[in-house]
Amino acid sequence: MTTGRATPAEDACTNAPPLAALGGPVSHAVSRVARLHRIAAGKALRGVDLYPGQELLMMHLWDRGAVRQTELIRALELDPSTVTKMLQRLEQTGHVRRRPDPADRRAVLVEATDESCALHTAVEAAWGSLEEHTLAGLDPAERTELVRLLAKVEENLCRETEDCPDRRGAASA
Repeated sequence: MTTGRATPAEDACTNAPPLAALGGPVSHAVSRVARLHRIAAGKALRGVDLYPGQELLMMHLWDRGAVRQTELIRALELDPSTVTKMLQRLEQTGHVRRRPDPADRRAVLVEATDESCALHTAVEAAWGSLEEHTLAGLDPAERTELVRLLAKVEENLCRETEDCPDRRGAASA
């Protein structure tokens, strides 16, 4: 039975300032933007019958050709079971093929199929649309400044990690 009175912890939480005012307004904004960007990406990719993240896997294969499954796991920085599930779905739809690595039969090579070429064009269009939607209302100078500032933020965050992700895509943006 409740007494109708707040506990000290509830008092502290309900009387606390909003999260953005707790000394982390930028972190809070980045978190919100990342979440909304992922939702928008999901909507853009739905028309291509992909889930968010699958397009990144396909982009890696289109850029690099056949690679070991372990390389995909490292490049995407995902749990091996997540990558395996993604590959199963993409294999079922005919977009990827897995085969033993002739250099090491214990390893598995993954490659994009010829049938995935149409998907390549659709992903490119979806990402172009997402980019325009994301940057709507920003003039070219603001877009350039945003990319510059985000690169600085990324560099700051990379200094805090031991294994910073590959930044080739960020450098060419």
